Amino acid sequence: MIAEYHRSICWALSPDHVMRMIRQLSLVLPVVALLAGPLAGPLAGPLAAQQTRAERTGFKETSTHADVVAFVDSLQSRGAKVHVGIIGRTTQGRELPYVIASRPLVTTPLEAKRLGRPIVYIQGNIHAGEVEGKEAMQAVLRDLLFDPKPNVLDSVVLIVVPIYNADGNEMFRPQAQQRGAQNGPELVGQRPNAAGLDLNRDYMKAEAPETRASLAMFNAWDPDLYVDLHTTNGSYHGYALTYSPSLHPAARIAGGTFGGAFVADSMLPGIRARMRTRHKFESFDYGNFSGDEGPSAQGEARGWSSYEHLPRYGTNYYGVRGRLSILSEAYSHDPFERRVKSTEAFVRELLSMTAQKAKSVLAITRGADAALAAGTIRSIPIRAALTKRPVMLPVIEEPLDTLPEAKGQIQAGRGGRGAGGGRGGCQWPLSEPGVRCGFKRSGRMITVKMPVKVTFDATLSIVPPVAYIIPKNVMPDSVLHRLRLHGVVVEEAKAPATLDGVQVFSIDSMIKRGNPFQGHSEVRLEGTWRAESPASALGDIYVVRTTQPLGVLVVELLEAQSDDGLVTWNFFDGVLDAAMKNPTGQRTFPVLRATKPIAFPTRIIQ
Repeated sequence: MIAEYHRSICWALSPDHVMRMIRQLSLVLPVVALLAGPLAGPLAGPLAAQQTRAERTGFKETSTHADVVAFVDSLQSRGAKVHVGIIGRTTQGRELPYVIASRPLVTTPLEAKRLGRPIVYIQGNIHAGEVEGKEAMQAVLRDLLFDPKPNVLDSVVLIVVPIYNADGNEMFRPQAQQRGAQNGPELVGQRPNAAGLDLNRDYMKAEAPETRASLAMFNAWDPDLYVDLHTTNGSYHGYALTYSPSLHPAARIAGGTFGGAFVADSMLPGIRARMRTRHKFESFDYGNFSGDEGPSAQGEARGWSSYEHLPRYGTNYYGVRGRLSILSEAYSHDPFERRVKSTEAFVRELLSMTAQKAKSVLAITRGADAALAAGTIRSIPIRAALTKRPVMLPVIEEPLDTLPEAKGQIQAGRGGRGAGGGRGGCQWPLSEPGVRCGFKRSGRMITVKMPVKVTFDATLSIVPPVAYIIPKNVMPDSVLHRLRLHGVVVEEAKAPATLDGVQVFSIDSMIKRGNPFQGHSEVRLEGTWRAESPASALGDIYVVRTTQPLGVLVVELLEAQSDDGLVTWNFFDGVLDAAMKNPTGQRTFPVLRATKPIAFPTRIIQ
């Protein structure tokens, strides 16, 4: 890891960035020392080695990749009992460090499982302008590791990936350009990775090396709880931090003991209470105000609504894997230091809650696997929509005051979103970073009862088949590759097979999204499933069973009408385009359903 520090520090700090830091007097050594040997510059000395860049600069700056790598290495050099490694490398070749902390220390997945404790995986910096998680997790690790008293490390195995979007982190630009609705720090990284991919939209298609590295960690360590640390995008509310469980309804499957309901109904309310009483931070379900500028284009009245349910998002994806997941969103309009502190508090309390409820957490995750293996899950949602049954709840918001010089030229502000004048400029001086052009924060918090929509209802569910069957002659290599990246077990028939109870999907329409998203024109299929003849000759085939631990993910990936599956992301386009041009009118989807047990011999593809 120290070698990576040498390789990357000159890369991480552009000349302009170095000069800005010198002007801000944030370095305690000359810039020559900054570019010198191991742990030189801002991390030199035993005390400084245990401070983050944010702490050393009075929360005026955020850590570079080199800072984080050196900080992680310093934990070991100071004697902390941790296991340090890399989950992989970025597009530009940067190492992605991880830290494992527990008492006793474990270094392998097998050792972790033998402890019989929840494994908690916490990730920061997936969007590199949202820097609180990166800073908070360095501090949390330091404080837990050097705490001589019993703490959560005696009850959980903690895996931390503090700087997931390492390339994006190094693309420092002024906060007003990168994160217009955010209150500092002055320089932050960019949202996408170096290839322009939003890593929090990549979990199903798994194109980025960072995503593939995290999937490998998920497959190896099988964490019971995944936590993703973010910052909000703009609504002026009264919460230091907002949170969310997995929003995909498949994470709440009845009878499958999936953990979405447990997180939403047990863990998060308890953490919210502790945040208020122990840390004086208000928290609430993640969302933004709808109808910020009056009724929406659809005539929707003002309310509070969450984001999408799609498993392309990390926490939604992890819930579909049959495990627990939590999204954390620090409040973008709070000062940087307060955002870091609220994130720290949230992480500490969720770790404490996980330790306290360890037996329940393990029972849920093991129960999900058992339910899938037994085939007792009889309905899996593959499409969903924001609930039409909102709950009326009190929500805290902060009205904005109009700047005196802007009065009469803009409408009075409510707790809406805004770019803070960073994009396109603002004709009036900004009252503070991140505030909407022409406004200033009032500091007045009001509580308004309004419709709150933070859950999703299934709009299409299926009875899961025993397995999916894919003839080898129509199976795109990219599909097989993606399934294996996700950790899905794929088998092949040892000889040409015949099977009863096969269903085929007849395509009525294939709709492609007009505007590309993340380099893809998303596809939606409509049609019907029909039974094939009693005994279908299948030839050389692949078999993907739904009774494996990732059985629900298998359904979401391979179902023809899944709203975020491999069809969506164009992996079947070649086969589908040919089918739609079939002169006989036989338009069928290449993935078949097997509704009866697989009777022929198979082998697992290694």
